[in-house]
Amino acid sequence: MTKSMTGSFYLTESVLMPAAAASGTSTQGTIDLSAYVNVPTGQAVAIESVDFILQRDTPYGQNVDAYLAANGAISMQLTDLNPGTALVQADNQSLIASGAINIDIANNLATETSDFYPDNFGPTSLSEAFLVVNDQLYLNGMPSGAAIGAGAIWVTARIRCRVVKLSTKDWMAVVIQSTAADN
Repeated sequence: MTKSMTGSFYLTESVLMPAAAASGTSTQGTIDLSAYVNVPTGQAVAIESVDFILQRDTPYGQNVDAYLAANGAISMQLTDLNPGTALVQADNQSLIASGAINIDIANNLATETSDFYPDNFGPTSLSEAFLVVNDQLYLNGMPSGAAIGAGAIWVTARIRCRVVKLSTKDWMAVVIQSTAADN
């Protein structure tokens, strides 16, 4: 049985994709969960939802015509294992949330791709939350099809979560899934 130890709270992390970063260049940031995860007591983090926000560097506007140098996309992923400089495939067990926008410069238009955006893991009863037992989360942002435009782009993940206590049985299930994702 999973029991909530806290109410919902937010964690945020941002990564800065530098101006003119080439297509396929991944930028990564980490979120330290070591204060929330405790192996001996079965304490973990239950992620309820993840929102991704894109902003241009100062003044933090969101005009998409300056995001990329030409038509292309910006992808974002949040994982609980380190993918390095790559994005992971959708069936990877370490993938917590992902999103992408396609950018049409000529028409000043951005559309989301066929991903859940934002990722919402279900009711607050925690039955559908994404349970994390690792002490780090990894946020990656990557342009594809075109370089980042003349100004840098911030990718921010806002993560609604809570600290939970897992039964031994639930803890083992999450650890096995997490370990399997590493192989």
